[in-house]
Amino acid sequence: MKTPSKETQAAWRALLSVSKSLVESIERDLKAADLAPLAWYDVLLEIEKAGKDGIRPFELQERLLLPQYGMSRLLDRMDTAGLIQRETFGDDRRGQSVFLTPEGKAMRDRIWVVYAGFLADRIGGVLSETDAVALRDLLRKLA
Repeated sequence: MKTPSKETQAAWRALLSVSKSLVESIERDLKAADLAPLAWYDVLLEIEKAGKDGIRPFELQERLLLPQYGMSRLLDRMDTAGLIQRETFGDDRRGQSVFLTPEGKAMRDRIWVVYAGFLADRIGGVLSETDAVALRDLLRKLA
């Protein structure tokens, strides 16, 4: 069995801790602005990027790395909120495409204002452009 060095273990703990802290912080900012959670933004963005043809739920699931049950529940909540529209093909509920509604586009735009400010402050305000590129490159190595 390989044993990770203390530095490797510390790097892992720091990565998890910072990631958790940043996500919790943006979630607080979004909630304070009475906006949808960050996961909704990611879904709305992917649907918007898909364009006029929409996107299948399994494609969203793959792009966002969410479990199937989580995606189904999330899409149900977003549909109820009027942010997305699902069109079923045939009798099988799995045969559907998801489209962005005008309300969904407006929500994504409102979230982006808060999200962009958060990124500018919490990442851009702390890291230089050189540091940001170095961090991106280091994280890509882990991917």
